[in-house]
Amino acid sequence: MNNLPARTGWEWLKRGMGLFRKQPGALTTLLFASILLAIGISAVPFIGPIVVVVLIPSFSMAFMQACLMIENGDRVTPGVLLTGFRKPVLGGLCKVGVIYLGVFLVLTLVALLVTPESLRQLPGNIKIDAKDKLPFTLGDVMAVFGLLILETVSLLTLCFAAPLTYWKRMGPGKAIFYSFFAVIRSARVFGVLLLSWFGIFTAITFLVVNLFSTIALAQVVLMWLMFLFILFLQCAIYAGYEDIFGKPAGGKAPAAA
Repeated sequence: MNNLPARTGWEWLKRGMGLFRKQPGALTTLLFASILLAIGISAVPFIGPIVVVVLIPSFSMAFMQACLMIENGDRVTPGVLLTGFRKPVLGGLCKVGVIYLGVFLVLTLVALLVTPESLRQLPGNIKIDAKDKLPFTLGDVMAVFGLLILETVSLLTLCFAAPLTYWKRMGPGKAIFYSFFAVIRSARVFGVLLLSWFGIFTAITFLVVNLFSTIALAQVVLMWLMFLFILFLQCAIYAGYEDIFGKPAGGKAPAAA
């Protein structure tokens, strides 16, 4: 693992955007195919949503493999979606997915402890009582904000577990270990990455809201922007994997800037 300067997070984002620009249609198609497949699986009663969480590493490997193919100059095809669903890697990725499921369960339990009333009020309709007092306190807001940070950090520390399992053939425990400490060791880099990503998204969202006169049209554009920035972040994580763990075997060396 290399020691990287904080500005590397911005470089990852730029490289991720560059990968997307090379094959935007293929990556967008891959994203929507993943969403449709996840919706179909989650529709299965009782176990569907659980299976989707367990398959998160398999879904993420499709994008990681697509980024590698784009960097190598190969055409991304719809079959890339099945990258993480084939044997023998499927079993290892599902074991990582079980750890994802455990993290989600822990975060859910934590959420239940964080002022349930505020969690119900913030995303929905906020009603003001007769004395013009908000139905939640500053402490409630900070608790929810802290929970969001905890969720983001927890899931981010697992972001390299799937590619380490797939490309490095690590066991799930070892992959989680290396992923966790790689992210913690590069915390400043990931901080810059997330701040840059969120800052650009917020700025563009502000422009869209002010440029479009109709709310319905603005909502459609914002939905597309959200999907676009999800792809940017996923491609940036691939760039991060490459810098920290090296390019996957069989790939070409990164071109000099």
